[in-house]
Amino acid sequence: MATGKINVSVDNIFPLIKKFLYSDHEIFLRELISNATDATLKLKHLTSIGEAKVEYGNPQIEVKVNKDAKTLHISDQGIGMTEEEVTKYINEVAFSGAEEFLDKYKDAGKDAGIIGHFGLGFYSAFMVADKVEIITKSFKDAPSVHWSCEGNPEFELTEGTREERGTEIILHIAEDSEEFLEEGRIRELLQKYNKFMPVPIKFGTRTETLPKPEGAAEDEPAPTQEVDDIINNPNPAWTKKPTDLKDEDYGAFYRELYPMQFEEPLFNIHLNVDYPFNLTGILYFPKLKNDLNLQKDRIQLYQNQVFVTDNVEGIVPEFLTMLRGVIDSPDIPLNVSRSYLQADGAVKKISSYITRKVADKLQSLFKEDREAFEQKWNDIKIVIEYGMLSEEKFYEKADGFALYPTVDGAYYTFEELKEKIAPQQTDKDGKCVILYASETEAQHSYIEAAKEKGYEVLLMDSPIVSHLMQKLEGDKEKISFARVDADPLEKLIQKEEKQISKLSEEEQETLKGQLQGVLGEQSSFTVQLEAMDSKQAPFVITEPEFMRRMKEMQQTGGGGMFGMGNMPEMYNLVVNTNHPLTGEILNTKTDKKRERLIRQSLDLARLSKGLLKGEELTKFIARSYDMVK
Repeated sequence: MATGKINVSVDNIFPLIKKFLYSDHEIFLRELISNATDATLKLKHLTSIGEAKVEYGNPQIEVKVNKDAKTLHISDQGIGMTEEEVTKYINEVAFSGAEEFLDKYKDAGKDAGIIGHFGLGFYSAFMVADKVEIITKSFKDAPSVHWSCEGNPEFELTEGTREERGTEIILHIAEDSEEFLEEGRIRELLQKYNKFMPVPIKFGTRTETLPKPEGAAEDEPAPTQEVDDIINNPNPAWTKKPTDLKDEDYGAFYRELYPMQFEEPLFNIHLNVDYPFNLTGILYFPKLKNDLNLQKDRIQLYQNQVFVTDNVEGIVPEFLTMLRGVIDSPDIPLNVSRSYLQADGAVKKISSYITRKVADKLQSLFKEDREAFEQKWNDIKIVIEYGMLSEEKFYEKADGFALYPTVDGAYYTFEELKEKIAPQQTDKDGKCVILYASETEAQHSYIEAAKEKGYEVLLMDSPIVSHLMQKLEGDKEKISFARVDADPLEKLIQKEEKQISKLSEEEQETLKGQLQGVLGEQSSFTVQLEAMDSKQAPFVITEPEFMRRMKEMQQTGGGGMFGMGNMPEMYNLVVNTNHPLTGEILNTKTDKKRERLIRQSLDLARLSKGLLKGEELTKFIARSYDMVK
């Protein structure tokens, strides 16, 4: 029997491990199973190159809970350790066995799949245990070893009794960590962190129903048997080549990742790169519609099939965090910190690669089947528009496949749209004015008025559309966007010809005074008199494009003028001086009749705009009945 002191660089590392090594104590299980996987894959590599003269077989990792003894057992059938290796890897805290192995077998590369780190990874066990034992036997011809430590620098090292190759870790669970003696809790952690580990993990048994024997009676129960409960899938879809997978394989893997998600994804993107960094994965586009508040933490990050986190901000560009799926890279450490991600060059390259890969996939979908792409547009546009705003390289590629739908259901790329509308919708200054609506029902009358003039009206209803239009106006030459209710059409697209008002300047001043007298000083409407076609509506309510857009940008963040998001709604009341009703209002002799005409006309305009509600709507209905008596 040997005794000694663990060689550490501080007087007592154990309180440090317990409190500060990891923020979540549950990580200990991930670390220990990573080490077991590491040991198994090391053996696989050594047998494949003939350096280990043993049969690799079909090894598995087993996790067992002994609630009575208050112990948790993790055992493997991997490489094992000699007494010398235990002294080197366990007693020299923070010495990384995996790093030494990779250095020695550089040619193994990612095929060896080395995951864990002896040293601090192993010592995470002391976060939940007040005593830890290691019983191990090397694949080499050497006696087995029994190591134990009670959470202080003192350890015991004796010859063990284990006869089969591999290692068993026994954790004597501390009183304050007895949750880890509950099978349900351990199963939860295994499924969270180890669901796709590359070595089968056994946790208890399950009952399997067998086929009925021939000739069995109909009411005779089917036979059953107890089988090992393997809780992980060692060969998940992202580890396979895209050529080996069919659409149904991608669909099945999506359901494996998200068993409570019943809606199928629209399409997937398979990631696979080995230079200048290693990365594999599958990203899925779910149906997103216009919701910016969707749960973003749905992409799972793995390191060699070990779950790391579902907070991939910094690795995946922000606009893609609304997607779902898996990213696996050995170039990202198990213990990810935000500061690390912000500074690491490899992570930045990964983010750029993912952006490019997504853009290429969308471009190919657009070119291969435009009709299908158009059908998906409303479900994916929020991601594409967000990407165009936040990632310049994505914007450059997306310019060729981003679509601009009209209220009539036609879809155009930007260049197609400009070519289509330029002849009709270019104003006197040579600027192409792109009309759009955000709500077809609320803005129906404005849309119809524009269509009567032969204008195209886009339907742009995403929550970030104001930001996107601002960017497009800055990047494209001689174009501007205007919501169809931002001003009378004659002002939105000003031509050389100008309407002449039937009212003199004096009459216009009188009319304006009459209108403001009815509206009152507290009105949210700014009165504008405009000479328009006599067939146009007498009263039209508009929202100034600039003010409304800045307000929308402030509300969705990242733009607009200070405090504008909290400003009240502002409207223009545009009065058509050439409409017969306007002349009637001006020439009405009695104040009561004039006021009734103004209020009725104003309320009709408000009704058209969707602004007439509550008590004012009730009054309008009563007044309308009075007028038709």
